[in-house]
Amino acid sequence: MSSYCYFAPGDPLHAPYHDQEYGFPLITDSEFFERFILEINQAGLSWGTILKKREGFKLAYDQFDVDKVAGYGEAARKRLLADAGIIRNNLKINAAIHNAQQFQAIRATHGSFKGWLNAQHPLTKDGWVKVFKKRFVFVGGEIVNELLMSTGYLPGAHRDSCPVYAEILKTNPPWVDRPLVERS
Repeated sequence: MSSYCYFAPGDPLHAPYHDQEYGFPLITDSEFFERFILEINQAGLSWGTILKKREGFKLAYDQFDVDKVAGYGEAARKRLLADAGIIRNNLKINAAIHNAQQFQAIRATHGSFKGWLNAQHPLTKDGWVKVFKKRFVFVGGEIVNELLMSTGYLPGAHRDSCPVYAEILKTNPPWVDRPLVERS
């Protein structure tokens, strides 16, 4: 289980995310896309760094508008690489653009990213990693695990004794009462 429940409560930076977002199911593509971009950018860094730069990401990536980001060209890449409000990493920037294009393709076949996730669910973490690697870039076990835990598709975001855990259960996240399976 996550150690986030031990240090986030009461912390001015982490508590709001821990108490109101982490592990709660999401609805819209822009919400999922935001979380995806943040998780990718967290690789190699602390979550605190990402939370501090969250507003910068929101501004830099057009409020996480999938269609706008999917259409980014070379000028947008250069703008992002020069933006001190975000993580200026070429691989992570290219991943955001590529993955936005994948969100568009998913929308065409499943209506939304959530629809696509629901069509795959339930999977184990390893099953999810395989599915993500077929379609997205800059994804591995930790990024996929955190993305899916933080959005309610995998259990483990909170300890059972954490007060937020009871609140999440009230939302009936996808992992509740659905045994996870491994698919090839």
